[in-house]
Amino acid sequence: MVHLVLPALIPDIKRVYDSYFAAFRNDPMGEIMLNILFPGGNVNTPEFREEHAKGTLAWWHQSDSQYTYKCVDTDNGDIVGMGLIDVILRRRSDEERAFQGVPWLEGEAKERAEKVLKPLHDMREQLFGDQQYIYAHVIGVLPEHQGKQAGAALAGWGLSFVDYTNLPLYFEASPSSVGLYEKLGYERLKETIVHKAETLGTTTDISVPLMVKMPKSAGGMSFYEWKEKGYPKFNAATPVSKKQKL
Repeated sequence: MVHLVLPALIPDIKRVYDSYFAAFRNDPMGEIMLNILFPGGNVNTPEFREEHAKGTLAWWHQSDSQYTYKCVDTDNGDIVGMGLIDVILRRRSDEERAFQGVPWLEGEAKERAEKVLKPLHDMREQLFGDQQYIYAHVIGVLPEHQGKQAGAALAGWGLSFVDYTNLPLYFEASPSSVGLYEKLGYERLKETIVHKAETLGTTTDISVPLMVKMPKSAGGMSFYEWKEKGYPKFNAATPVSKKQKL
């Protein structure tokens, strides 16, 4: 079985988000986020999925930095996973960088969702400001395909994308997956985001691990060293450190 990561196409939207919703429902933190972002427990209904697909397509028509990828089982062409990333390349205005809120919700549901999402946005601004970088929103794999190399294919694709673009990749990990990404060479940042129990509807607060993968062209430089140096650009000619050569 071989898994291939490709750009998602318009006819793929519903099948790609089959992976998204199923993966989130299969993860404790993911299920909490689903209930906050899409309250009402109706994410499996045909009516919700139809409206979600329409909203996704409308967003694809206007976004100039967000990309959706699919992980395909080449034995049969089935979509078994997905990835959603922002590739920040151009300078953005203050208005573009401002928190956009949660326009699909209203009232208390909107306030609750924004209490969760705004700290994530503010941390990205604190760490990266107006620099070029890649932000991974989510990687999701159908539960029945987890442990069958689909996740590894998406993670490996992400690593190669980082090195190909010479851009660092940043994302908020699930507490259940942070160990895997550390084994893959991702750097866990000292900063963290703590979601309060009363907001999440849980018995305890939950800390969100923040991860960065620096490109090979960084020459072994950590995220903090890069930030301290003023976010220098990387290119293929960047010297490789002795540590990286080993």
